[in-house]
Amino acid sequence: MKRKLVGIDLFAGAGGMSLGFQWAGFEVSAAVEYDPIHAATHKFNFPNCATICRSVSDIDGEYIRSQSPMLANDADIDVVFGGAPCQGFSLIGKRSLEDPRNHLVYDFVRLVADLRPKFFVFENVKGLTVGAQKKFLHELIEEFQKRGYNVREQFEVLNAADYGVPQSRKRLFLLGSRKGIPLPQYPVATHWLDGEKGLLKLRRTPCVWDAIGDLPEADDFPELLERDWTVAKFKPASDYSEPLRQRSDSNGRELLSSSLRTVHTPLSIRRFGITAHGATEPVSRFFKLDPSGICNTIRAGTASDRGAFTSPRPIHPHSQRCITVREAARLHSYPDWFRFHVTKWHGFRQVGNSVPPLLARAVAHELLKALEVKSDQSFDWRIAPENRNGSLLQLDMSDAAELFGVPRNVIPPRRRTPDEAYA
Repeated sequence: MKRKLVGIDLFAGAGGMSLGFQWAGFEVSAAVEYDPIHAATHKFNFPNCATICRSVSDIDGEYIRSQSPMLANDADIDVVFGGAPCQGFSLIGKRSLEDPRNHLVYDFVRLVADLRPKFFVFENVKGLTVGAQKKFLHELIEEFQKRGYNVREQFEVLNAADYGVPQSRKRLFLLGSRKGIPLPQYPVATHWLDGEKGLLKLRRTPCVWDAIGDLPEADDFPELLERDWTVAKFKPASDYSEPLRQRSDSNGRELLSSSLRTVHTPLSIRRFGITAHGATEPVSRFFKLDPSGICNTIRAGTASDRGAFTSPRPIHPHSQRCITVREAARLHSYPDWFRFHVTKWHGFRQVGNSVPPLLARAVAHELLKALEVKSDQSFDWRIAPENRNGSLLQLDMSDAAELFGVPRNVIPPRRRTPDEAYA
């Protein structure tokens, strides 16, 4: 049985989960993201999706349906997915979901109840499964059950490396289905670092060099000091990187995007050079990638309303510099046509905040199995969507806010130190 499968992404960011579900065969008809910069990037990469730049606290299911023709007339929705930020701690005498710090999680539950999808997928940090925060997770499960959903109570933390992503990244996934619809299973690992797991023969998890070894050296292109793209000849692709590559021109050249260079001091360059693979440079606290290993968890840092702290960025395994946004995206399983904001600060945050698309795809496939359907959605990973507007990647916060009709101070401005490099 084939039919169009409809998904909605809440807390969409740049679109890592959107992309993974799209690759599995879902048509993401609407995505909600309150940060105008991230919403503009999502709109660029998903031009046929209704990108809604609003806080989930300010909208309901009817509003989301009104933004997409695919959702009109109470059309059935297959899945609502997303990762709501939460603190997970209870106030004295209150349930965790009544804690104001967890209001976004409550809004996720509320919107699922409003939209009545067949499935929901709630993604979050693995810390919710231990200690005091585990109580919050059990309360969340109970709330979904009260609203007509079965939940797989033996929740699991999935590592992206077990699904073909060259990065150790562990995230909690909570899976639920509307009563009367079979619960999906968790995806079985397809990859393992040493090629085996017990009696199962699995594929080897791609290594760092499988992911980025074919990319041109960013420092060889002066133009990347001023812009984030150039046209260059790539090296031979690995089995991992080949499906992520864009199509080349008649001269074998491809677009190298999201690759604005970072200018390091001579002292930093020397420190990076003497740091061993797999070790942390003691001054910057940057981790130097091992070309034959996998990447450590790429982190986003904090948003401008929480101090605008930059998270340590990995050091390239062979070049004496931090990796580029494109290299981080490869280590996250994004295809090369997927673009990020032109600044490094926003670009790294967009990668670091997102679910690796290959991991999201593995989860999405389990929903298809539960429904016993095949989607009629064909998706070629190598081909970029048509009608993309490149100016969306260059907007500053004020212009992005104006585009979506939200206040310019919806995200407080970033405060920079006088000697901070443009990022």
